[in-house]
Amino acid sequence: MSDVAAVEQLVSKYNALRSEIKKVIVGQDEVVEQVLLSIFSGGHALLIGVPGLAKTLLVNTVAQALGLQFKRIQFTPDLMPSDILGSEILDHNREFKFIKGPIFANIILADEINRTPPKTQAALLEAMQERAVTVAGHHYKLDLPYFVLATQNPIEQEGTYPLPEAQLDRFMFAINLDYPTFSEEVEVVKATTMGEMAQVNPLFTSEEIIHFQKLIRKIPVADNVIEYAVTLVGKTRPKSQAATDTIKNYVDWGAGPRASQNLILGAKAHAALHGKFSPDIEDVQKVAIGILRHRLIKNYKAEAEGLSIEEIITSLY
Repeated sequence: MSDVAAVEQLVSKYNALRSEIKKVIVGQDEVVEQVLLSIFSGGHALLIGVPGLAKTLLVNTVAQALGLQFKRIQFTPDLMPSDILGSEILDHNREFKFIKGPIFANIILADEINRTPPKTQAALLEAMQERAVTVAGHHYKLDLPYFVLATQNPIEQEGTYPLPEAQLDRFMFAINLDYPTFSEEVEVVKATTMGEMAQVNPLFTSEEIIHFQKLIRKIPVADNVIEYAVTLVGKTRPKSQAATDTIKNYVDWGAGPRASQNLILGAKAHAALHGKFSPDIEDVQKVAIGILRHRLIKNYKAEAEGLSIEEIITSLY
């Protein structure tokens, strides 16, 4: 199959996937798109929202529609690394046998990831970056495709362990979930209080998803688009010559090189999923907020003046 035909097939299957997800998830179109962009780019995503916004249901529905194995890990203050990675036990033959933990699946929902101590958060880091884990000196590869979709409650900060910047940087997208509109909430209440939930049909195989991930990486990008992405990231750094007055006044730390890489990967995925054979500057801008949101650190002046991170990012376009 030619790359052109493969992109057309991807668009067709993507549209069918969105329709399948809409059977269960009401609204949240932008959120769903960013989760799928992350998956087809081979990245991880952090979902930020208050309780009750269907973050868990969204991830579960996406996993079902993609035909992937899904496991949920509820992060708590007493969770240990071995609880998620697995551990070695002595079997009846007096030989050590490795029992796999819940991290061995295609899609991992790390629920309330900021509720667990740094030691357990770090256990996810190798899995996210290397697609492998090390237990008792043994290296275990994880099945591909592999995604971590983590959730975080922005309200409660008591008894939480904020993710270190190095780990936040491993998430391709940080996705904010807002309250539904009035009409959407009416639809949610009707759908969830009047009978059985809709059945979600799997539309992909693991091999297809890996194939489409490789296809997206092969998509050509014009030099001016890459230069635009790198310039955009450079502008976020307060000590950079390219930094705007807004950045110098309101930002303590800007984004690193991983942001530039993710901007291009995200732009490629956005272009492909919308039937384009090469991304342009508009595709970079479409993914910029989700990719840069968690990589910029505002200072006290921005907080005092009520300036949002989204306003800061859009001022750079």
